[in-house]
Amino acid sequence: MTRRAAVIGHPIAHSRSPLIHGYWLEKHGIDGSYGLRDVPPAAISGFLADFAASGLVGGNVTVPHKEAAFRAARELDPVAAALGAVNTLWLAEGVLHGANTDVHGFLANLDAGEPQWARALGEAVVLGAGGAARAVVHGLVTRGIDRVVVANRTLARAEALRAQFGPRVHAIDWRDLAGRLNGCRLLVNTTSLGMKGQPPLDIDLSALSPDALVTDIVYVPLETPLLTAAKARGLKTVDGLGMLLHQAVPGFERWFGVRPQVTGELRARLVADLAAKGQLT
Repeated sequence: MTRRAAVIGHPIAHSRSPLIHGYWLEKHGIDGSYGLRDVPPAAISGFLADFAASGLVGGNVTVPHKEAAFRAARELDPVAAALGAVNTLWLAEGVLHGANTDVHGFLANLDAGEPQWARALGEAVVLGAGGAARAVVHGLVTRGIDRVVVANRTLARAEALRAQFGPRVHAIDWRDLAGRLNGCRLLVNTTSLGMKGQPPLDIDLSALSPDALVTDIVYVPLETPLLTAAKARGLKTVDGLGMLLHQAVPGFERWFGVRPQVTGELRARLVADLAAKGQLT
């Protein structure tokens, strides 16, 4: 019987998850399908409460439904429980399970793009304090980074991350960011600044360490202005596309029974799609 999964969100037509999972289904010769389910916010609670009626064995969850999925799942993995958000669902013996693979995606992307990134790294600076920042901060703390500085325009939101993840997290106001970049060796942007249709992320990178790594979870455009500026200074960069690819791996394994690989061929397929839509820069 064909096993069906989907990405659930609103709106959802822009999602590239079907490209990723469709590639793996074809690669492994699996009798399965992966599609889109556009579920408005007013309908998501009912949809998740009777998930079995959807005909899906599981699915990814994207904005704005990750917290609703967290509330609906009867069993949670430790990361989802820590973050209060679910991006991967599956049914097991009629019970809805929820996981959060964003942390895995973030760390695996850095490991693939710059394998020694965490070596002797004492401090990282994270821009933003939203849901994506929670996943990034959690990942950095669990990887053993001594100090994670979170800069946000609303200081209270950054302080909430410190309260959630403990004393290794330090909250600062955005206006104090410049002073904290001196000698910084890892800078992570989790904000929407620099994304297509959003204001630019205008910060001075001159104080960063010469061996700094700059990464952006945004992948539209693939090379954000932040990454362009970092490359111009000769700094190492990792774009956000790999996070999207790597976070998809655990879900596919749950639904279809095969652990897929993130390959250069798969990345090239996604890059070609971005290029076709004028979203590389």
